[in-house]
Amino acid sequence: MILVVGSTGAAQDARLKRLSSGIDAHGWEAVGRLDIGGTGFCTGALIAPRLVLTAAHCLFDRDTKERIDHGKVQFLAGWRNGRAGAYRDVRRAVIHPDYVFDGDVSSDRVRNDLALLELQQPIRNTTIEPFSTAGRPRPGESVGVVSYARDRSEEPSLQEVCRVIAQQEGVLVTSCSVDFGSSGAPIFTFAEGVPQIVSVVSAKAEVAGNHVSLGTALGDTLAVLQAELVAGKGVYQPESVLHKRVTVGSGSAGTGAKFVKP
Repeated sequence: MILVVGSTGAAQDARLKRLSSGIDAHGWEAVGRLDIGGTGFCTGALIAPRLVLTAAHCLFDRDTKERIDHGKVQFLAGWRNGRAGAYRDVRRAVIHPDYVFDGDVSSDRVRNDLALLELQQPIRNTTIEPFSTAGRPRPGESVGVVSYARDRSEEPSLQEVCRVIAQQEGVLVTSCSVDFGSSGAPIFTFAEGVPQIVSVVSAKAEVAGNHVSLGTALGDTLAVLQAELVAGKGVYQPESVLHKRVTVGSGSAGTGAKFVKP
């Protein structure tokens, strides 16, 4: 498990601000809700017109630990008060080849908890601008997070000031406030006032009575995912379909995937 030493500095953190109006949400429209089979959701962010960055564990069934058919996942860019700036289905999805979904929060799991979703159609909208990514921030540096969560599923919230507590084994530990549904949410730095994604939310934890979030550092991990897409990886092949293909006279079969809240 991840061990953290030091104070979270939570008293200096900004409170969550709901992005309820178009004015409040301006500039954050590329953050969206990922609806998973109509029964659960995560948060994702557009980093290119056709690519969404999120957490790998959002693509797994918590009970069966099996991969979810990403064809049942939809990206709702800028989802707010029942409407989105763009609705897109997912064509392909890649996760880090070393990621293992086993239900335990460990440094090995968190450091590889990253996924790239290729959308069926690019989002080309002047009000939805993809975010750029940046190198990992230093301990003590201010960061922010925009996320949906179970008690704010209809609009995102911004915590513009939280802090990096530590970096351990490719894991970013921050004082940012997260909850269920915040998985995959982008963590930003604000160099020269421009938000850039430096991590995505993987899990929440508690240290010395303070709530913290654990994020996946990008860098090499994101580069691996981009290489996987270029190599043509990310096509969903459920076990049941693979088995049926080698059975003489078999008919078509559904995926049998279950969908739960991430």
